[in-house]
Amino acid sequence: MEKQPLLQMDNLQISFFTSAGEVKAVRGVSYSLNEGEALGIVGESGSGKSVSVSALMKLLTNPGKVIGGKIIFDGKDINDLSAKEINKLRGKDISMIFQDPMTSLNPVYTIGNQLNETIKVHFKVSTAEAANRSIKLLGQVGINNPEKRMKQYPHELSGGMRQRVMIAMALSCSPRLLIADEPTTALDVTIQAQILELIKKLQKETGTAILLITHDLGIVTEVCSRVIIMYAGKIMETGSVEDIFYRAAHPYTKGLIACLPKKGGADRSRLNPIEGNPIDLLDLPQGCAFAPRCNDCRRVCLSHEPPHFQIAEGHEAACWLLAEVVS
Repeated sequence: MEKQPLLQMDNLQISFFTSAGEVKAVRGVSYSLNEGEALGIVGESGSGKSVSVSALMKLLTNPGKVIGGKIIFDGKDINDLSAKEINKLRGKDISMIFQDPMTSLNPVYTIGNQLNETIKVHFKVSTAEAANRSIKLLGQVGINNPEKRMKQYPHELSGGMRQRVMIAMALSCSPRLLIADEPTTALDVTIQAQILELIKKLQKETGTAILLITHDLGIVTEVCSRVIIMYAGKIMETGSVEDIFYRAAHPYTKGLIACLPKKGGADRSRLNPIEGNPIDLLDLPQGCAFAPRCNDCRRVCLSHEPPHFQIAEGHEAACWLLAEVVS
């Protein structure tokens, strides 16, 4: 019997019902994630990557609403779970590292109080046992003098250390799925590299599945084996890291790769941005969402939305340019 994926998104659709109209933030997203796998979701701001994860954690707030599709985690549809059931799932089976640790950590409680509380919510242990586990976790994520840090408040720690505390908190209950939503955005490049190396090391040691959300295509190469490219609430391309970087098929993916800084060469300081602006999700075009910004746009792109064409096993892209190539 074939083993089922740990997580399966099936035609997920999310809209925000505003006074200006319906904003179709996620439009039929489907993907799966296996136990112990690391998957990266990449796209510009407004592509729908973080919104889809909010629905997975059941953190989507009004006026956002899941209007279609399923989110299956370990065989259960997240949308069918009660508030009590989802609270048991959060932190224990599914944990999340948020973008800004300063707004995610409570400023009026010590690091120790916040770590201990997370552990005690999901395990029947004493405060002393929770504290011992917290100290061990802080040491595991590379924080020096963890006993001292337990007594400190978030504002007393650097940005890198606060993010390490968030990682320790996320791992405190040995989750099966760790979601990292732009975990290095507010950090300088040196600390960013350390955090990515830490996530990769812990994933290897614990076997936790990772869902990495980022706008930086370069980051996914450090952690992930598979990549999803999103734009305007849809998946544009999906494949292995090698597929995406060396055999990119969608013009949007190629545009993202062209935006990456070049190493060496005479033009190493020149960046090649994608021209134009992301589309208005209140007024979606009839055809391909990327068509207004695409240099290879054809007439069919303006009138019909492309299906996903399979280029190779595990590698697909939604682009009319592939219609003849793969037929």
